[in-house]
Amino acid sequence: MTATPVATTTPAAKQHTVVDSPYGPLTLVATDGVLSALYMTDQRHRPPEETFGVPDPEPFGEVIRQLGEYFAGDRTAFDLPLNLAGTPFQRSVWAELLKIPYGETRTYGELAEELGKPGASRAVGLANGKNPVGIIVPCHRVIGASGSLTGYGGGLDRKQRLLAFESGGTGEDGVQILF
Repeated sequence: MTATPVATTTPAAKQHTVVDSPYGPLTLVATDGVLSALYMTDQRHRPPEETFGVPDPEPFGEVIRQLGEYFAGDRTAFDLPLNLAGTPFQRSVWAELLKIPYGETRTYGELAEELGKPGASRAVGLANGKNPVGIIVPCHRVIGASGSLTGYGGGLDRKQRLLAFESGGTGEDGVQILF
């Protein structure tokens, strides 16, 4: 007699909450109690709201605390568990993004080199664009080969502002750009 596998997996429990930030409202999504997404308003690749699960701020206390420290200029790296759903290649790109230090940038080509796939800069760009946890997994720190700002799911204005914030940049009037 042969055993027949039975699907016993239960659907993942999802919760979400919305928090304010200097870059507009951020929607935080947890899957089984672990941060799995951070979406900005009007973000490219943002799934429909009904997929975010029930409204519940409970799983997000530490995430909100660390984001607050980051936006206050008191945190340069996040120390949070993440539940990132993606292909193995996407997850490898997102792991490389986590290695880019605060205030620094890398090109898509440099990331491809780091992954041992020097011809894969476009694939790296596509994976970067599908990053589900912006800011915390710092896809905004990736720029074009010429040093130009290229696509960002949250919008190029936000990317420019995040990079200026992290570099301690100032505006034309000499005022530090914080938000």
